[in-house]
Amino acid sequence: MSTEPTTHTFDSLTAQLEGLNEIDAIRKLTDLFPGQVVFSTSLGYEDQVITDLIATNQLPVRLFTLDTGRMFGETYSVWNKTLSRYGLPIETMYPKQEAVEQLMTAKGPYSMYESVENRKECCFIRKVEPLNRALAGQKVWITGIRAEQSANRHDMTQLEWDEAHQLVKFHPLMNWTFDDVKAYVKEHNVPYNPLHDKGFVSIGCQPCTRAIQPGEDFRAGRWWWEDNSKKECGLHVHEEVFKP
Repeated sequence: MSTEPTTHTFDSLTAQLEGLNEIDAIRKLTDLFPGQVVFSTSLGYEDQVITDLIATNQLPVRLFTLDTGRMFGETYSVWNKTLSRYGLPIETMYPKQEAVEQLMTAKGPYSMYESVENRKECCFIRKVEPLNRALAGQKVWITGIRAEQSANRHDMTQLEWDEAHQLVKFHPLMNWTFDDVKAYVKEHNVPYNPLHDKGFVSIGCQPCTRAIQPGEDFRAGRWWWEDNSKKECGLHVHEEVFKP
């Protein structure tokens, strides 16, 4: 049975966050849901900004990341620099070993190139299932989603109900531009992935990510071999936002 917030609860939450900046909004959420606010970081530009906001303001948010086993070396490097800089633990979620072994045995290391179904199967094993475990029992999921990242994300709101995970999702940088993000990183000397300087704007698994060319869509570098304008891995599929 759905435990979606009642009209009063959701309206009240929306009203309490209205007009607050990113820091105060996250602080309000941690006050309302102590110990049940989590932030999923992929260690990209946007997520590094949010990590900096959490760390420098000592916000009681649990950080976690999904290590798919197919990450770039540069991602591990910025991960280590982030730990050194902020001293915050980043809980690491791995895919289930048996599922990965079965996939690799049956289809090999590059099955994702053969069909959309195969790619989604790999994404589910390496990302979606570990995410489900990370979010179990939580009330608020903070993400680095921005509206201009894709057409699918453009329709999202800063606060929404995630029916699949039965929690509230909050996107503090929803209305930030890419230039806003880069300016913050530069001003605050935030550690960032050097692949961003090589045309990688969205960085995921190494086999499924490439740099984009000037004028290309923000998500063009993800699963570039697929002809699909709404390319998502299943972590942030946009469902109907709860509207009282």
